[in-house]
Amino acid sequence: MTNIPETGRTPRVQIRLVVIQILVLSLLGTLGGRLWYLQIREGDEYAKEASGNHVQQVVEPAVRGSILDARGVPLADNETRLVVSASRTDLLKMKDDGKAVLTKLAGVLGMKPAEVMQKVRLCDAKTPQPCWNGSPYQPIPITDEATAKQALQIRERAEDFPGITAEPEAVRRYGAPAKSNAAQVLGYLSPVTDEEITKAQDTDSPYLRSDQVGRSGLEREYDKELRGKAGVTRYEVDNLGRVIGQAEADEAQPGANLVTSIDARVQRVAEYELNDAMKVARTQWDRNTNEKYKADSGAVVVMEAKTGRIVAMASNPTYDPNAWVGGISAKDYAKLTGKSSNYPLLNRAIQGLSAPGSTFKVISTAAAVEAGYDFDGRYPCTSSYSVGGQVFKNFESENFGPISLGRALEVSCDTVFYGLAHQQWQKDGGINPKKGQPKDYFFKAAHQFGLGKTTGIDLPNEVPGRIPDRQWKQDYWEANKDAWCKTGKKDGDYVQKIAYENCLEGNKMRAGDEINYSIGQGDTMVTPIQMATIYAAIANGGTLHDPTVGKAIVSADGKSVREIKPKSHGRLPISQATLKKMDTALAGVATEGTAAWRFAQVGWPQAKIPMHAKTGTAEVYGKQTTSWFATYTKDYTVVMTISQGGTGSGASGPAVRNIYDALYGVSDDGTINKKNALLPTPEKGLPKIQTDGTIKAPKVAKDPAKDQRASQEGAPEPDETQPAATVNTSTGGNRLTRRRRRARGNRRMLT
Repeated sequence: MTNIPETGRTPRVQIRLVVIQILVLSLLGTLGGRLWYLQIREGDEYAKEASGNHVQQVVEPAVRGSILDARGVPLADNETRLVVSASRTDLLKMKDDGKAVLTKLAGVLGMKPAEVMQKVRLCDAKTPQPCWNGSPYQPIPITDEATAKQALQIRERAEDFPGITAEPEAVRRYGAPAKSNAAQVLGYLSPVTDEEITKAQDTDSPYLRSDQVGRSGLEREYDKELRGKAGVTRYEVDNLGRVIGQAEADEAQPGANLVTSIDARVQRVAEYELNDAMKVARTQWDRNTNEKYKADSGAVVVMEAKTGRIVAMASNPTYDPNAWVGGISAKDYAKLTGKSSNYPLLNRAIQGLSAPGSTFKVISTAAAVEAGYDFDGRYPCTSSYSVGGQVFKNFESENFGPISLGRALEVSCDTVFYGLAHQQWQKDGGINPKKGQPKDYFFKAAHQFGLGKTTGIDLPNEVPGRIPDRQWKQDYWEANKDAWCKTGKKDGDYVQKIAYENCLEGNKMRAGDEINYSIGQGDTMVTPIQMATIYAAIANGGTLHDPTVGKAIVSADGKSVREIKPKSHGRLPISQATLKKMDTALAGVATEGTAAWRFAQVGWPQAKIPMHAKTGTAEVYGKQTTSWFATYTKDYTVVMTISQGGTGSGASGPAVRNIYDALYGVSDDGTINKKNALLPTPEKGLPKIQTDGTIKAPKVAKDPAKDQRASQEGAPEPDETQPAATVNTSTGGNRLTRRRRRARGNRRMLT
């Protein structure tokens, strides 16, 4: 019988166990050696290779919110275009880095191969445009103007175009739905810069490399709300750029919609009337220079008098903001910024500075009353006013005899204000006042009316204008006295004489300075939006509102609505009694004063819609006169100005009248036709945005000129979803416009 050990193991089993132990130890030794080799011997090398494995982001841009008019008609929205893009990652996997594919793609798109290859190269300090400044891991757009045929070729022959996609994408569009321009109000977009990305890193609205941001207008002012939040998919990639896995993804959140107080129909009319007024002005002769008026720029503002909301704002010259979509070309950029273009990027309504002329007299009137002069007193309106050998003439040497301040506003008598300003200058101590002596009522009134500072409108780059008070004169003299003293000559030409006088006493308030200032001349500079704000305040009882274009921020699904309430920045520095008298005088301007030939004498229904107006013709040294026309009703304020355009009522008057005709539906014979009224009362509600993002908005007329002619000829009332607009794009203009142009030739033009 075989002896078995107490352990129960046979020699064969023991041998096997020893073999297994040796194998395990060998494996552990091998593994340990391998770990030592990888972590110690080659650790640095593998750490270097591992560092090449990292996460990259692919960005899905958010759909930018639309900018809507008060009724929901898009002023700026997004349209679907066929966008052809290339995946740089896929192209680099090819032996020739995708050159053959890109060359083939260029042939399909009708582009040069070099042009396509430049678009997919990455931007850096040494690489000029065109190049791609976004993430190299996201599709790079080659063109957003592909035709359906081109896109079909690419998609049907996918094997010939690896890494190339042709997909519909949202691209910004301006003006098309509303049939209006509003370029300076809307603004435009361009790619974000490295500096902007850095600055916004630690904010609640950081930028991504692929973002387009607002550069001017509402696009800039409300960029954060409109931009939304881009979607980001994070991929793990190796050091060769190959995707080895997906980390996580955040869905894109569309931007909110901005509802504005702009009415696209009124905006279209305002743009047309301003442009037409400038064209007509260029056919008129300037009697002073014996040349035709240049009418080189202008602006018009239509504002709700009781709230300060902007119904229309036009600036001329203008441009097409769609030129910026997809990147502006160097040629187009030069056209927009060159001197010969007269700088259409400027919004003249908030950035255009000029002397206000006689529209400023409402401020001088308020100042005179504050200084103690009786509104109903009698003041000499002579043909001229002399001070120290210098003669200041009334417009066209008119002489109305002793008149009240109200009548002085009606007939725009300069010499009444010359006399009041001169008397107050003398009371303030003349050219060498004692310390603390000047009351400066005329200058203080301008500041209290809001001039010399911005109105607070929700548009970027508004300028404050200038009130040439004593402090401004001192600062200006200190900055320029050296140049004046160097170039000034006592017996030189006009410019040299002025420089000589300024060298000696340019920091002092001279009689002529205050006299010129009292009628809105000299160094006083204002913007149309400032004057619109002032006349709206007179209309509403004295409240100076912050002008606003934005009315509400509405989320993409319409569920969240944040209204932008009107705000005020003060009240006019005049009593209600004086305000009422001034209001009556300004109504007199439209009925029997300098604007009567634009309203009362050509069928304006004054009894039903009381019109108030003030004309202005500002003289500018070295240039032709600037036309100003400021008006208001109980609902609206309309202010228009045309640089080098002539007189206030002559150049701007017909256009302003036509805008009111469109607003209220005033016919040729002065009757009110409600069917033709675009906006007889300001829009109070907000457009309805559905949960799917669609907007309930009325249709826009395709041919506004045809609609207007049809309504004038007694056509039936148009459907409420197809409102009739009153802009006329024909050469001759409508009947009312032609009649007023004829009147221009046989009526005397007043200031």
